[in-house]
Amino acid sequence: MYLFLSILSLADIGFTSTTVPKMIVNIETHNRVISHMGCLIQLSFLNLFGCLDSVLLTVMAYDRFVAICYPLHYPVIMNPRLCSLLILVSFLISLLDSQLHCFMMSQLTFCRNVEIPHFFCDPPQLLKLSCNDTSTNKIFMYFLGAIFGGIPVSGILFSYTRIVSSILRVPSAGGKYKAFSTCGSHLSVVCLFYGTGLGVYLSSTVSRSPGKGAMASVMYAVVVPMLNPFIYSLRNRDIKRALQRLLNRTT
Repeated sequence: MYLFLSILSLADIGFTSTTVPKMIVNIETHNRVISHMGCLIQLSFLNLFGCLDSVLLTVMAYDRFVAICYPLHYPVIMNPRLCSLLILVSFLISLLDSQLHCFMMSQLTFCRNVEIPHFFCDPPQLLKLSCNDTSTNKIFMYFLGAIFGGIPVSGILFSYTRIVSSILRVPSAGGKYKAFSTCGSHLSVVCLFYGTGLGVYLSSTVSRSPGKGAMASVMYAVVVPMLNPFIYSLRNRDIKRALQRLLNRTT
């Protein structure tokens, strides 16, 4: 679990580092220009780390499924070789998704001095600003979203369906609480990640205001990765005690 958490933390750092430093430079220098190649590079890394987050959350759901449903076989099933293989496969899947998105956006043509109403190169915004017909690109983008987003979500739902059914068969209330506490942090991160991501794209399709979409993306691209380490650290008893002392002082 801690191996997957370390890789997830690196993915979160990479996810925020693709957008936030450029945004800060733009604010400081009042120069909001990005080259076409720079936009494609930013888009490539954004999809790489975003997809890596999604696939890693699915791998961690499988890890919790094995830990709760097959606790005695956990050290045998989740051996270091399998964990390393799962991380490698997650990275390769994310790299494939990133390169497909980058290839799709590289085929678009834009007029000179195009203004993107966002703080990073967002694919839906780039499709709206393209000069050529983007109907095929939109279908391809939705197809990639269904494959690289739908399959991880299905894997997480399947894992937690089995986890809940196993927890309900535990006779004691203390055993149920102990089993649920092992996956409570992961479930919170999953709800934050997919909830804010779904909210961003629903707001961009429902609302026509570019500012609202950009504000929603701040939650998805900045706030959620910042909250992930805090959520997982709440499993530590020392962190809980320190937080309790801090709350007692403020009250």
